[in-house]
Amino acid sequence: QVQLVESGGGSVQAGGSLRLSCVASGYTYSFNSMGWFRQAPGKGREGVAAIVTGGGSAYYADSVKGRFTVSQDNAKNTVFLEMNSLKPEDTAMYYCAARSRYGPGILDSRNYNYWGQGTQVTVSS
Repeated sequence: QVQLVESGGGSVQAGGSLRLSCVASGYTYSFNSMGWFRQAPGKGREGVAAIVTGGGSAYYADSVKGRFTVSQDNAKNTVFLEMNSLKPEDTAMYYCAARSRYGPGILDSRNYNYWGQGTQVTVSS
């Protein structure tokens, strides 16, 4: 059984920062990457950032490059998403996900088989 629990969401003004955390439990040894996705009302789920759990390589959507940083603490089975210079368009429900499959599309939500419940991020102008 795998469980992913996100925390750290909240409401901030534009230009502010938030740090999201995702703690994984269960069969985490099977993960090859973990990612952060977001979904705004009326929109599809968007891949924001992902990290390869073994080597630590990180990948970002163009919309967040230079502002968001994904990192991990393998000893604590935790992945973080540091979000700086937040914009109103970053407002969404943010989800942590993990995958045990291999293949292209590390920011494609269809490739992830484990999901958290989400944490809301609201950025006001």
